Amino acid sequence: MKKLLLAAAMLGALSAPAYAQVVLGGQTWTNTGTALSLDATVPTGNQPRNFPCIICGANQPQQPLDFGYTDYQTGGNISDIIYFSTNVVGGGNPGVDTVGLPYSGEFLRAFLAAGGNLDSTFAIGIDVNDTGVAQTLEAFALLNLTQHTVLAQYSLLQPGGALIPSQNNGTGFPDYTLSGFDLNRGDINLGDQLVFYARISGQNDGPDSFFIVPQAVPGPIVGAGIPGLIAGCFALLGLGRWRRNRRV
Repeated sequence: MKKLLLAAAMLGALSAPAYAQVVLGGQTWTNTGTALSLDATVPTGNQPRNFPCIICGANQPQQPLDFGYTDYQTGGNISDIIYFSTNVVGGGNPGVDTVGLPYSGEFLRAFLAAGGNLDSTFAIGIDVNDTGVAQTLEAFALLNLTQHTVLAQYSLLQPGGALIPSQNNGTGFPDYTLSGFDLNRGDINLGDQLVFYARISGQNDGPDSFFIVPQAVPGPIVGAGIPGLIAGCFALLGLGRWRRNRRV
């Protein structure tokens, strides 16, 4: 009987979720999130003009007025980037490995909804610049400061990261995308306080930066598309009548 109970206990331990804990910024976070995917991105334009920066190495003049970000105040040539985001309008630097002022879940969802994304999914665009020597993305994460949980992460629990050679040198132009962020998770409340964490090693050229990239979901053809559809139908009908008249 004791052996059966021991076996049942071991089976229960194996089936129970094992959430690893990490220490970042002097605080303990429990990983409950999903792993992010890192993909090379075909450059589509200057990111500061299109998307808000969250952690940047230089001022972003096109930043939305109500969107704070970390300006780690360097033009490059520092060995490591270890920074949290901070929601300080005009750029703020909480300090290396120091948790900054968080964004609220409601604020980020409202931003995404304003861009046409009601699903609250998004990606992080990464701009890297190097001298021909590839840098390493050591880790990236979205953290829930209210519940001290890791909501999404890349290479946070398995150190080593990935080499990210620059594909489009120039400040503000995207090279890579981290995908898999979802603010509609059941463990995120509107009032929860969220922060981003980034770590890059081997920086050797201009500043590297991280931007929120909304992933708008296309909707049905409505509104402005309907008049064009009706006009196209009438055009086809007219063409058919013209052909019939030519045969008479």
